[in-house]
Amino acid sequence: MEVKVPDTNAAQVVRAVMDRWKANIDAHEPQRVAELFTDDAIFQGLRPYSVGPQGVAAYYDSQALGMTVSYDILETRPRAGGVLAYLHADFSFPDRPTISVRIGVLITEGDGGAKIAYYQASRIE
Repeated sequence: MEVKVPDTNAAQVVRAVMDRWKANIDAHEPQRVAELFTDDAIFQGLRPYSVGPQGVAAYYDSQALGMTVSYDILETRPRAGGVLAYLHADFSFPDRPTISVRIGVLITEGDGGAKIAYYQASRIE
C-alpha cells in the first residue's frame, strides 16, 4: 500500500491523536478513546452515527475484547485550526477475520489540545 503524506507537520498532528486512539482501542479503554473526541464530534463507525464522546464510548465498549487496530495515514490536508486526514485501518479480532476500513477524520486544535471533531469509517469489501 502506498502511503502519501504531503505535509509532515499535519501527519504529526494526526499521528499524535490516532496513536492514542489505537492504544486505547487495543487496551479496550472506551472512555479513554472517547476523551479524544470533541464534545460535539460527529462519529460514524460501522453502525448508526452519534454525536459527542458518550456515543464513541458506547460504540467502543460494545466491541469484542481482544480487538486491536493498526492504521496508516493515506492523506492529510491542513486546515485552519486543524487537519483533515484519510486513513486505512485494520481491526483485528482473536476469533474472526480482520475488518479493513477507510476512515476520514477532522482533528481540531482547541483549549484541550488536538481532538477528533469528525470521524467516518467505511468498510472495504
